[in-house]
Amino acid sequence: MLSNACKYTIRSMLYLALYTDETKKIGVKKIAEDLDTPQPFLAKLLQQLTRSKLVSSTKGPNGGFFLSKKNKEKSVWDIIKSIDGTEKFSQCFLGLSKCDDENPCPVHSIVTPFKQRILEDFRDKTILQWAEEIKKSGTVLSLRDFDAFKE
Repeated sequence: MLSNACKYTIRSMLYLALYTDETKKIGVKKIAEDLDTPQPFLAKLLQQLTRSKLVSSTKGPNGGFFLSKKNKEKSVWDIIKSIDGTEKFSQCFLGLSKCDDENPCPVHSIVTPFKQRILEDFRDKTILQWAEEIKKSGTVLSLRDFDAFKE
């Protein structure tokens, strides 16, 4: 449902929420390495997020990317809107051009509540709330983290 660009971006924002603030910044090389993502691609995505005011950054020897308190109040939905747009969430699951409550496709009644729940979580939870859940639950942001849990 989400593009790789959007997935990388969500993971990087959650990573920044966990490990940065106004006093601690991280460079794109470290982020890409820790999340096992392509560095040049991630750099472009983070620049786009900075222009969209979803991520903060500073230049120089102590520079890097970070999330301010204001950035942490954004939602995953804000990220999706910035990177992928919202069209995928309103499209028919089976790809029919006209599918809605009045003209449903065969899986409309199954998919609609599922999509609604995802949308609610993506819109209503802040990045900070997602980061706090990650800390509590021990979920992972990269396969490297997953492999560490298995050992």
